[in-house]
Formats: sequence, C-alpha cells, structure tokens
Amino acid sequence: MAQALARGVLRLERPVYAAGYAAVAGKKEGQGPMGKCFDRVEEDSHFGQETWEQAESRMQQETIYLAMQKAGTKPEDTDLILAGDLINQCTSSTYSLRPFGIPFLGLFGACSTMAEGLAIGSLLLENGAGRRAAAATSSHFSTAERQFRYPLSYGGQRPPSAQWTCTASGAVVLDRETTDAPRIRGVCIGKITDLGVCDANNMGAAMAPAAADTLTRWFQGTGTTPAEYDAIVTGDLGEIGGKLLLDLVMKQGYEIHPKYHDCGVLMFDGDRQDTHAGGSGCGCGGSLLCGHFLPRVKSGEIRRMLFMATGALMSPMLIQQGESIPGIAHLIEIVCGEE
Repeated sequence: MAQALARGVLRLERPVYAAGYAAVAGKKEGQGPMGKCFDRVEEDSHFGQETWEQAESRMQQETIYLAMQKAGTKPEDTDLILAGDLINQCTSSTYSLRPFGIPFLGLFGACSTMAEGLAIGSLLLENGAGRRAAAATSSHFSTAERQFRYPLSYGGQRPPSAQWTCTASGAVVLDRETTDAPRIRGVCIGKITDLGVCDANNMGAAMAPAAADTLTRWFQGTGTTPAEYDAIVTGDLGEIGGKLLLDLVMKQGYEIHPKYHDCGVLMFDGDRQDTHAGGSGCGCGGSLLCGHFLPRVKSGEIRRMLFMATGALMSPMLIQQGESIPGIAHLIEIVCGEE
C-alpha cells in the first residue's frame, strides 16, 4: 500500500512498471527536433477520417494499440484504462475506446492528464485493482483551436506568448509483474493554484505557479533535492512558463536549471516552425514522455527522473466572463527498473 510522505505526496511500496509505451504525432511535430522519437508520424492530419475530432480519436486509438503491442498484451488482458483529452466531455478518448471493451475511467486534467492517468493507474494497481492498466491521452491542433479559440478559417493573429497545440498522443501500459522496464515509484497529486492570470494566450504563466507548488511539495515531502535526479521534466509550460518555474522554485531554495526540460520547448524549433512560446496540449508531454524519455530510462541513460504534466483548467465560457485560469500539475517519479 502506498506510503503517504506528506499531503498528496505518495511513495509506492509495491512496484508498478511501464511495460510498454508508444507515441504517435502529426506532420508538424514530426518535422520538429523530436521527430525521430515517435513510433509513427502521420502526414495526413485527418488520420483518414472525415472530421478533426474523429482524427484525434483515431490517433489515440492507434497509439494505445501500439503500446499494447510493445508490451506484449491485448485489450482483453488489460484490467482498466485511464484516458482523457482536451475536448468537451473527453469525447476523443470516449470514442477511441469504444472497441476495446476495457473498464474505463475518463479523466480531465487538461494538459496534466498524462501524469494524472499514470499516477491514478499506478496507485490502483499497487492496491490490487488488477495486474495491468493503460494510461493514454491525446490532443489535436485543429480540435483544440476550434474549441478554445477561433475557427481555423478565421486566421486570427497569435501573440508571442501563445503556444501551439500539438497533434500527438501518448500511451503507457502499466504492469505489476514486468520488471525489465521503467518503474513508477512515487506520485505527487497537484493542487489547484490560481494567481489571477486571465490571458488564455499565456497558459504558461497560468500553469507555472501550480508546477512550482507541486515540485516544492515533492522535494519537501520526500526530503530529496534536484541534484538527486537525472531529469526534471514538465509537460508544456513553454518558453515563458518554464522561465517562471525556474524563478519560482529558486525562491524556495531549489535550483533545477541543470536538470530541467520542458516538452513544449523540446517539441518544436521555434525559429523555423513559428510556434511562438512552444508546444502545448495533452499529447505534447504524453508523446515525448513515451517517445523520448521512457526509452532513455529503459536504457539506463536516465536512472531517476520526475515527470510533471501541467494543465490550465480553463473554460472558454468562463474566460469570456472575465474569470482567471486555475492551474494544476501532477507529478510522477520514474526510476530505472529496480533502482
């Protein structure tokens, strides 16, 4: 049973492993600096479907199948699946999972959903809910633009603080018995943090305080320091949010800069691809965790890392009513095998 080290900070007593993981991305993401890390890069942004929403569901579905194939398992061998996305009622995940027949927990944590799914899935397995679980998430540039901003045909100008929603998906199969794989060893459940940012085109600034709170609570609860980790990774704070996080945790006495990476910054070449402050979306952190970081943990290049996905829990309607943007950040600790 997980040991509570502090409020929301939990250490898993029984091992849970990332037995298989996969990442699928769109054309623009495949043209970026991380393009070679994806299992598949799809040139057709419609993924062979008629609508953007169907395209995202198809992308997530294929990613889950790939992760299961790499884990050597099948849907009927999976006890539960946790998935979510950015679209209302998590419909991308709901429709993608229709053919699987797996007990399903739908999640919404905005861009924090991948870490949330892995945290909850690991805790459930450790407490005997089953042997295997899957965690998955996705985002699609065109579905997100239509819901949160403007129709693509509108052609609105994006300010420098804006981030580009990634067309990408990540999926992980968690297993209690597979040992030759990256291990989930601890989790930190985020708190809603809102410092009054109202600009929906500056999500990095809205999410950075939540990331700083979660990371600080993890260090304090576990008694660890940044020096003990090979990598400290955020999901998609982007250029602006990442710099704010460095400043905020520095004020708490933690220097993370030498170990720090942000998936939103890594995903694109900002100068060449014109993505302004970087990438965003559920699939940003999810795909790079599965395509880039977990393979490096598996190989032993990274022995111990923190993956912290951040989310802006905003509603277009409430933003139009003048509300601020609450942020959240969930964290998981990943180690190399039995280390």
